[in-house]
Amino acid sequence: MATPSKAGAALAALREDLSGDVFAPGDPGYDDARVVFNAMIDRRPAVIAQCVDEADVVRSVRFARDLDLPIAVRGGGHSVAGSALNDGGLVIDLRHMRTVTVDPAAEAVKVAGGATMGDLDRATQEHGLVTTGGRVSTTGVGGFVLGGGSGWLDRCYGLAVDNLIAVELVTADGRQVHASADENPDLFWALHGGGGNFGVATSLTLNLYELPEFSMAFLLCLPEYGGELVRTFRDVIDSGPNEASGGVLYLTGPPEDFCPPHLQGRLLSAVLLTYAGSEAAMRKVAEPLLALPHEAAMVGPIPYVEMQRMLDDPPGFRNYWSAEYLTGLPDDYVDAFCKGVESMPVPSGTIHVVWPQGGAIATGPHQYPVPYRDAPWATHPFAMWEDPADDERCVQWVRDVRAAARPWSTGDVYLNFIGEEGHDRVVAGLGADNYRRLADIKREYDPDNVFRFNHNIKPA
Repeated sequence: MATPSKAGAALAALREDLSGDVFAPGDPGYDDARVVFNAMIDRRPAVIAQCVDEADVVRSVRFARDLDLPIAVRGGGHSVAGSALNDGGLVIDLRHMRTVTVDPAAEAVKVAGGATMGDLDRATQEHGLVTTGGRVSTTGVGGFVLGGGSGWLDRCYGLAVDNLIAVELVTADGRQVHASADENPDLFWALHGGGGNFGVATSLTLNLYELPEFSMAFLLCLPEYGGELVRTFRDVIDSGPNEASGGVLYLTGPPEDFCPPHLQGRLLSAVLLTYAGSEAAMRKVAEPLLALPHEAAMVGPIPYVEMQRMLDDPPGFRNYWSAEYLTGLPDDYVDAFCKGVESMPVPSGTIHVVWPQGGAIATGPHQYPVPYRDAPWATHPFAMWEDPADDERCVQWVRDVRAAARPWSTGDVYLNFIGEEGHDRVVAGLGADNYRRLADIKREYDPDNVFRFNHNIKPA
């Protein structure tokens, strides 16, 4: 570690040289700058560097290496594990780097490292174009894509990482590196699921697709219809086109206009069918679902960018998530899924959901470290609550739901959906053979494991 005098001089130089703001403990604005969306995370970095361009990122990395500080990278700050922060290290905060540049002729988009899904969707919608994005608009594009990237459009257009064209990266030694299929191809391969292990992604270039219409059917039902919803939705997806996606969920009746007042605050079941196409085509696919008993419904066209905001989680809540990828959705699993609501925290923001994969996910490129792509279904227990006194029961509920799903699990997992669950789960999210190759690439680009605040790949 650096001496106090060296650290003080280096911090003063960083404040002088950086175009963006620099915060240290005790500075006005420091506490605001270290808040992330998961209120369970309370970490105190030594320095937060709010970069405005790639040159700032390079300066910040070199500052950290000079003082032997580990580095966390903040894009959207949406990691449930709090990977955007550390204790006693440097945080490279990219939130001022949010430029999105659309090239309609090439059907491609270049996204700065701090942009959120909302930034991306608003920019591409102006041109009638989309790419696979997350299900929450506040998610950072960089972490989402480099971790794999699952969303409402993945059955049509593949995982987000399947649409990755190039990445601009600042490595652990402060070099600026371009990674693509033709340049640094090993690094490019590693960035298809390996997350933030290899450097700071200052921009990503992605494929785009025309999407003139988008529609949805969202039905709120009494909880006793949950099993019927799951089985009907399963059959709809199995026989339907790749344009159809969505999920079946249990939730607390939300305080929204579409939810009847007598159902607000109560446990409900629900089904969401999303459709990358017209309302008429969606209604034809949704007929078996629309025929089920339901208490409220929203059915019709919706701008894709609005759909992306529909499940935005409010800030300030405590979060704990996990996931299992499933070999199928047989009736005995459906029974286990529905039984999971018996101890579900209600009322809360907690969601118990199962959703489909398949389509372009399963037919996508298999050479990348995303082994979960072959699982036809996934379940994602997502606990969100306010009172710290509820921590134990909410975390335990997630663990119990995950344990109940294991008899049907493929063993793979999408790492963006889980917190810190140990080294074996990291390997399960990447594949054992892939992990060994990733560890070799990590040794080349980050031999000292400077970028370790993530689902970490240790250098070989």
